[in-house]
Amino acid sequence: MNGKGSVGMEGEPKGLEASLHHLLELHHHKSLALTQRTEKAKKDAIRKTERVSDLLVEAVNGGVHESFINQKRIELEIRALAATITRFMKQTDQWLATTHVLNTALKIDGTIFEFLFWHFLTYERIERFGSTSMEIGDFENWMKIMEYDCKNITTAIQNIHQE
Repeated sequence: MNGKGSVGMEGEPKGLEASLHHLLELHHHKSLALTQRTEKAKKDAIRKTERVSDLLVEAVNGGVHESFINQKRIELEIRALAATITRFMKQTDQWLATTHVLNTALKIDGTIFEFLFWHFLTYERIERFGSTSMEIGDFENWMKIMEYDCKNITTAIQNIHQE
Protein backbone atom coordinates (compact mmCIF):
# COMPACT_ATOMS: atom_id res chain seq x y z
CA MET A 1 0.00 0.00 0.00
CA ASN A 2 1.89 2.86 0.91
CA GLY A 3 5.61 3.04 0.71
CA LYS A 4 5.75 2.41 4.39
CA GLY A 5 3.80 -0.79 4.05
CA SER A 6 6.21 -2.27 1.59
CA VAL A 7 9.14 -1.15 3.67
CA GLY A 8 7.40 -2.73 6.59
CA MET A 9 7.04 -5.83 4.67
CA GLU A 10 10.53 -5.69 3.55
CA GLY A 11 11.60 -4.93 7.13
CA GLU A 12 10.04 -8.08 8.37
CA PRO A 13 12.06 -10.29 6.14
CA LYS A 14 15.12 -8.43 7.23
CA GLY A 15 14.08 -8.94 10.87
CA LEU A 16 13.24 -12.55 10.15
CA GLU A 17 16.44 -12.96 8.28
CA ALA A 18 18.34 -11.42 11.18
CA SER A 19 16.54 -13.74 13.60
CA LEU A 20 17.33 -16.76 11.49
CA HIS A 21 20.88 -15.56 11.10
CA HIS A 22 21.06 -15.05 14.87
CA LEU A 23 19.56 -18.54 15.45
CA LEU A 24 22.04 -20.01 12.98
CA GLU A 25 24.97 -18.32 14.73
CA LEU A 26 23.65 -19.41 18.11
CA HIS A 27 23.30 -22.97 16.83
CA HIS A 28 26.79 -22.79 15.33
CA HIS A 29 28.28 -21.51 18.64
CA LYS A 30 26.44 -24.16 20.64
CA SER A 31 27.53 -26.81 18.16
CA LEU A 32 31.15 -25.62 18.43
CA ALA A 33 30.92 -25.56 22.24
CA LEU A 34 29.45 -29.07 22.21
CA THR A 35 32.17 -30.27 19.82
CA GLN A 36 34.84 -28.68 22.04
CA ARG A 37 33.36 -30.25 25.18
CA THR A 38 33.09 -33.61 23.40
CA GLU A 39 36.69 -33.32 22.18
CA LYS A 40 37.85 -32.29 25.66
CA ALA A 41 35.93 -35.19 27.24
CA LYS A 42 37.40 -37.55 24.62
CA LYS A 43 40.96 -36.35 25.34
CA ASP A 44 40.31 -36.57 29.08
CA ALA A 45 38.95 -40.12 28.68
CA ILE A 46 41.98 -41.10 26.57
CA ARG A 47 44.36 -39.57 29.13
CA LYS A 48 42.61 -41.36 32.00
CA THR A 49 42.54 -44.63 30.05
CA GLU A 50 46.27 -44.30 29.39
CA ARG A 51 46.85 -43.64 33.11
CA VAL A 52 44.80 -46.73 34.07
CA SER A 53 46.68 -48.74 31.46
CA ASP A 54 50.02 -47.50 32.82
CA LEU A 55 48.97 -48.35 36.37
CA LEU A 56 47.91 -51.84 35.31
CA VAL A 57 51.19 -52.37 33.45
CA GLU A 58 53.12 -51.11 36.49
CA ALA A 59 51.14 -53.43 38.76
CA VAL A 60 51.78 -56.43 36.52
CA ASN A 61 55.40 -55.50 35.83
CA GLY A 62 55.95 -54.80 39.51
CA GLY A 63 54.98 -58.37 40.29
CA VAL A 64 57.05 -59.65 37.40
CA HIS A 65 60.01 -57.52 38.47
CA GLU A 66 59.68 -58.71 42.05
CA SER A 67 59.46 -62.31 40.84
CA PHE A 68 62.54 -61.77 38.67
CA ILE A 69 64.48 -60.36 41.64
CA ASN A 70 63.34 -63.28 43.83
CA GLN A 71 64.36 -65.73 41.12
CA LYS A 72 67.83 -64.17 40.94
CA ARG A 73 68.16 -64.34 44.74
CA ILE A 74 67.09 -67.99 44.73
CA GLU A 75 69.60 -68.77 41.96
CA LEU A 76 72.37 -67.11 44.00
CA GLU A 77 71.36 -69.09 47.09
CA ILE A 78 71.31 -72.31 45.05
CA ARG A 79 74.84 -71.61 43.79
CA ALA A 80 76.00 -70.85 47.33
CA LEU A 81 74.38 -74.05 48.64
CA ALA A 82 75.91 -76.08 45.81
CA ALA A 83 79.34 -74.67 46.67
CA THR A 84 78.78 -75.42 50.36
CA ILE A 85 77.63 -78.96 49.56
CA THR A 86 80.68 -79.50 47.35
CA ARG A 87 82.94 -78.20 50.11
CA PHE A 88 81.25 -80.45 52.67
CA MET A 89 81.52 -83.45 50.34
CA LYS A 90 85.26 -82.85 49.90
CA GLN A 91 85.67 -82.39 53.65
CA THR A 92 83.66 -85.56 54.32
CA ASP A 93 85.79 -87.48 51.81
CA GLN A 94 88.92 -86.21 53.55
CA TRP A 95 87.52 -87.22 56.93
CA LEU A 96 86.59 -90.67 55.63
CA ALA A 97 90.06 -91.13 54.15
CA THR A 98 91.65 -89.97 57.40
CA THR A 99 89.46 -92.23 59.54
CA HIS A 100 90.18 -95.15 57.18
CA VAL A 101 93.91 -94.53 57.58
CA LEU A 102 93.49 -94.26 61.34
CA ASN A 103 91.36 -97.40 61.50
CA THR A 104 93.87 -99.28 59.39
CA ALA A 105 96.71 -98.00 61.56
CA LEU A 106 94.80 -98.95 64.70
CA LYS A 107 94.10 -102.41 63.30
CA ILE A 108 97.76 -102.85 62.42
CA ASP A 109 98.85 -101.37 65.72
CA GLY A 110 96.26 -103.52 67.46
CA THR A 111 97.51 -106.57 65.62
CA ILE A 112 101.11 -105.69 66.42
CA PHE A 113 100.07 -105.09 70.01
CA GLU A 114 98.31 -108.46 70.07
CA PHE A 115 101.35 -110.09 68.50
CA LEU A 116 103.70 -108.53 71.05
CA PHE A 117 101.31 -109.30 73.89
CA TRP A 118 101.07 -112.95 72.87
CA HIS A 119 104.84 -113.18 72.54
CA PHE A 120 105.20 -111.67 75.99
CA LEU A 121 102.75 -114.22 77.36
CA THR A 122 104.59 -116.95 75.52
CA TYR A 123 107.87 -115.78 77.02
CA GLU A 124 106.28 -115.80 80.45
CA ARG A 125 104.92 -119.29 79.75
CA ILE A 126 108.34 -120.48 78.71
CA GLU A 127 109.84 -119.10 81.91
CA ARG A 128 107.09 -120.65 83.99
CA PHE A 129 107.49 -123.84 82.05
CA GLY A 130 111.20 -123.88 82.72
CA SER A 131 110.78 -123.18 86.39
CA THR A 132 108.18 -125.86 86.93
CA SER A 133 108.46 -129.52 86.43
CA MET A 134 108.75 -130.58 82.83
CA GLU A 135 106.13 -133.12 82.41
CA ILE A 136 105.33 -134.28 78.94
CA GLY A 137 101.64 -133.33 79.24
CA ASP A 138 102.54 -129.75 80.14
CA PHE A 139 104.83 -129.49 77.15
CA GLU A 140 102.17 -130.81 74.75
CA ASN A 141 99.60 -128.40 76.20
CA TRP A 142 102.05 -125.54 75.84
CA MET A 143 102.69 -126.47 72.18
CA LYS A 144 98.96 -126.55 71.40
CA ILE A 145 98.48 -123.12 72.97
CA MET A 146 101.44 -121.72 70.99
CA GLU A 147 100.10 -123.20 67.75
CA TYR A 148 96.64 -121.71 68.41
CA ASP A 149 98.15 -118.28 69.20
CA CYS A 150 100.28 -118.30 66.03
CA LYS A 151 97.26 -119.22 63.88
CA ASN A 152 95.27 -116.32 65.38
CA ILE A 153 98.08 -113.86 64.72
CA THR A 154 98.52 -115.11 61.15
CA THR A 155 94.77 -114.83 60.46
CA ALA A 156 94.68 -111.28 61.85
CA ILE A 157 97.62 -110.18 59.68
CA GLN A 158 96.07 -111.78 56.57
CA ASN A 159 92.76 -109.97 57.24
CA ILE A 160 94.58 -106.65 57.51
CA HIS A 161 96.39 -107.16 54.21
CA GLN A 162 93.18 -108.22 52.44
CA GLU A 163 91.36 -105.05 53.52
